[in-house]
Amino acid sequence: MIICPNCNHQNPDGAVQCEACYTPLPTMTTCPNCGAKVQADASFCGQCGFNLKAAAAGSSGEVSNVSTPTAAPDFNIPDLPVLAPLLPLDPLVSDPLATSPLASDPLAAVETEAIAAASSSPSPDALTPPFTPPSEVPSPNAPATPIATSPTAANPSTTQLQVQAAKLLHVQTNAVMELPPSLSVVHIGKANDRIPPDIDVSGFPGSEIVSRIHADIRVEGDSYYLEDVGSSNGTYVNNMPLPMGNRHRLRPGDRIALGKGDKVTFLFQLS
Repeated sequence: MIICPNCNHQNPDGAVQCEACYTPLPTMTTCPNCGAKVQADASFCGQCGFNLKAAAAGSSGEVSNVSTPTAAPDFNIPDLPVLAPLLPLDPLVSDPLATSPLASDPLAAVETEAIAAASSSPSPDALTPPFTPPSEVPSPNAPATPIATSPTAANPSTTQLQVQAAKLLHVQTNAVMELPPSLSVVHIGKANDRIPPDIDVSGFPGSEIVSRIHADIRVEGDSYYLEDVGSSNGTYVNNMPLPMGNRHRLRPGDRIALGKGDKVTFLFQLS
């Protein structure tokens, strides 16, 4: 059977054209090695892998065109005289170690090293301590000479860092309330369960106008800032109202009034 390469239809042996699609069918031949049917233009057998092209070339008697070298013509060239081998030339730069007498005499090299070591070693006089006259030798019973000390060395000055302290002076009673130095936010107001005040003004006269959570003083480095946190009667700095959410940088002598009417008033001080 011959299978059509176009539609895979099986055609009878000897067919030239496919019965189904009318495609020309390949010519079939027999593998000389295993006898299987293969296409005439195939290079190898599909059954045994035999090289069909090589077998076809051998059977046709093709001989590779290999040229045979011919003998070179004899021109009767006379024999040339044999030259003597060249002697090695002397180097242009001579080796100083090779020409030195130390290279041929190892004892001279040892003596040279000994002389160099002796010349580099210190002399005996350099190892001997200098002579001190008996008159200059201190007596073991002589009193020790006191060492002069400067007043600066005896009483070294120490630099002390001064910690800045802030406080509020109550104008109505002259009471002083110091701001806690360990807090970065100081709450001012009256006792409550939400944010307990760090400076409680409930004991001052007129404190009924002060809210429980009235104002804060924020500490940032050496600066102090006052802000109102939503009080009912407001906060005033130097008789000017401080809007809620705004901050005022406090300076020594600033007048802080909690509520209207200047009833609870403090002076900001630094020491």
